[in-house]
Amino acid sequence: MTDRTLSLPLPDAAATDRLGRWLAGRLGAGDVVLLSGPIGAGKTHLARALIQARLAAQGLHEDVPSPTFTLVQSYEAGGLTIWHADLYRLSHPDELAELGLEEAIGTALCLIEWPDRMGAATPTDALHVKLSADGEGRRAAFAGGPKWAGLLAALEEEGFDD
Repeated sequence: MTDRTLSLPLPDAAATDRLGRWLAGRLGAGDVVLLSGPIGAGKTHLARALIQARLAAQGLHEDVPSPTFTLVQSYEAGGLTIWHADLYRLSHPDELAELGLEEAIGTALCLIEWPDRMGAATPTDALHVKLSADGEGRRAAFAGGPKWAGLLAALEEEGFDD
């Protein structure tokens, strides 16, 4: 079966926040979301909204900084470990071993920015989200295998452009 794809407009930052909150309630341990797009496309914004929604659901609030310099930030939300990784500064996929990311994949919810830096270590069953500029807002293009068909169908029905 081929990947299912979906493209949604996100006309403003509030729509990106709504998308993050919507995804937060539907992702769990072992899920990997690969966030790609140019600098400033909204990868960290979307990840931050998702993480903050998961924390808030547990009555927690935590600052969610960009992991650009730390490379990885992790959070605990109601028994779920969330890894937020920014691989922009990696120069070779071999550096992934130093981050411990390969061990987190399969047990934690992993949000990975700049997944092109993973090379052959890129998970094959990940949800791909490519963000790009779209007028005054953004566009989120989703792709995923059979595992993600239900989520993408529900996402298409929901819409985030209102």
